[in-house]
Amino acid sequence: MYLAPRSIVFLALILMLGGYSYFSLRDRIPALLEKREEVRREQEVNIEMVRENDYKRERIKKLLESKSQQDLEIRKKLKMLHENETEFILPGAAKPKP
Repeated sequence: MYLAPRSIVFLALILMLGGYSYFSLRDRIPALLEKREEVRREQEVNIEMVRENDYKRERIKKLLESKSQQDLEIRKKLKMLHENETEFILPGAAKPKP
């Protein structure tokens, strides 16, 4: 089978390009895969942050709209009481977790 000189040159160029690509990219491919994994992890963190922000936004909205919700939050977090209310603290009683 006879190959034209143009075909031989074209084939040699293809082989050289393939060899160059192989030797120049073989160290970069694992780094690329590592970067993709890092991007995926950061996207998961972002999704979790968005979820957390939505929860906090809803909670703030409830606190702004509901006086009873505000009252419960004040009692729970600040341990404040209304006038003429008494809180009894019993010794040995289990402390509520925050």
